Amino acid sequence: MVNPPTNVARLAAVNAAQAARVLNEVREATLAGQRARVPPRPVIEQSWSRMLRSGVDPDHDFRSRPLSPDEVRRRREESPLRHVLPVLREGLLSVADVAQHIMVVADADGRVLWREGSPQVLRKADGLGFELGADWREDVVGTNGVGTPAVVRRPVQVFAGEHFVRSHTSWTCTGAPITDPRDGRLIGVVDVSGPLETMHPATLAWVGSVAKLAEAHLRERHLASLERLRTVAAPVLARLDGRALVVDRDGWAAAVTGMPYVRRLTLPKSLAPGRRWLPAFGSCAVEPLAGGWLLRAAGEPPGPGATRVALDLSRPGRDLVTVSGTAGSWSRELSPRHAELLFLLAEHSAGRGAAQLAEDLFGDRSRTVTVRAEMSRIRRYLGDLLGHRPYRFLEGVEVAVLLPDDPRDLLPRSTAAAVARRRTAPDGG
Repeated sequence: MVNPPTNVARLAAVNAAQAARVLNEVREATLAGQRARVPPRPVIEQSWSRMLRSGVDPDHDFRSRPLSPDEVRRRREESPLRHVLPVLREGLLSVADVAQHIMVVADADGRVLWREGSPQVLRKADGLGFELGADWREDVVGTNGVGTPAVVRRPVQVFAGEHFVRSHTSWTCTGAPITDPRDGRLIGVVDVSGPLETMHPATLAWVGSVAKLAEAHLRERHLASLERLRTVAAPVLARLDGRALVVDRDGWAAAVTGMPYVRRLTLPKSLAPGRRWLPAFGSCAVEPLAGGWLLRAAGEPPGPGATRVALDLSRPGRDLVTVSGTAGSWSRELSPRHAELLFLLAEHSAGRGAAQLAEDLFGDRSRTVTVRAEMSRIRRYLGDLLGHRPYRFLEGVEVAVLLPDDPRDLLPRSTAAAVARRRTAPDGG
């Protein structure tokens, strides 16, 4: 008769040292192809089987090269996980720090993007290669609290000897996947890690609950963004006859007119204004809106005029961009940084590379990560009116800049050298 798997969480809570010995015995016997006195838990046994089939060496601590600091920053800026960090910190860090744990947040590729918590445990994590930019996919470093939850798509606790690689067996991790609530796509994993003796039987439910709170926060953000887009779309659609649809940058519908409601439309990766053919919608006219697109069915009158962008910098402290197209216009107030960047692009119709814009703004060509992150944010509301490599307003887009009467009032908070030159130019230009 085969014994049932040990309740590891309960045993660890009572006697951490005994739990570690039992798990090491189970690990050594199983990996040697022998029947263990107590079988491993199913989720661990299945993971070990995957590791053996893929050729991961349990006695070799393999570490791929971590991402560069610039690449970590870039991934942070582009990851939706940045929106849920306050939720994760509030739910996990206050307890984790007291209990000698750390919180680790990795992206869908298993790369560690954030790491916070007990300084002592962070130092121990460094010794395991559990550092910023490290790759903790299951098929790279074996069974663990980041890679294994990403594979099985549910919370998993990995106690000590349940880790596949021997050097990780002094560690205990509890991870939960975070998925995009719109479509179920994996966007990352949140993990709480520390020495075995600090883990509690309730840790698994705790981490899983906080991951669900993070997903709920993402859902609320999505609904709020659609509501903002719906507000922009309402007056535009009211002026149109025929079939039209307003979607966000990912194709989620905010408003429709003249047709049944569609939940989501598949958009190409690079959508641009003009006549386009889209699956499930057919031939349509595409126009940018703040945070999305207006799609009008083929056969609807396109209306006269090209797309026009007006950059109004005439009132210090209230910089606006207004986009006018065939269906009407919309405006958006700009942050000081976005006003600077759009001004620079308007000044250089041929375009500017990231390094050139970094030089313009900061006098430092190496600060391209900051420039790319801000340009990515700008393109979320200006759509593909902006090109890149180099960054520029696309051909066919009319650009007008409204300047203050006194050149000295141009972007008063800006310290960019290019802006300073315009302020002091004798003719204001």
